[in-house]
Amino acid sequence: MLILKRKINEELKINSNITIKILSISDNQVKIGIDAPGSVQIYRAELLDKVTESIKTASVKSKENLTNLNKYMLNKIGKK
Repeated sequence: MLILKRKINEELKINSNITIKILSISDNQVKIGIDAPGSVQIYRAELLDKVTESIKTASVKSKENLTNLNKYMLNKIGKK
């Protein structure tokens, strides 16, 4: 991990197309601005973690439902 100190209005450059600027610092908050192309996806880590966990949970439930549906279909076919 790269650790840098920056002051208000100072910037970081990532490649030639992403700029991160320190906008303000107060108490325990730092406000940053990110200038990047629209094709670059930027997420808050805690929200991305929640969405990822929700997708995993939904996938497991969907798989369980599909398994239950398959069992039902096999039982129906066997009864004909």
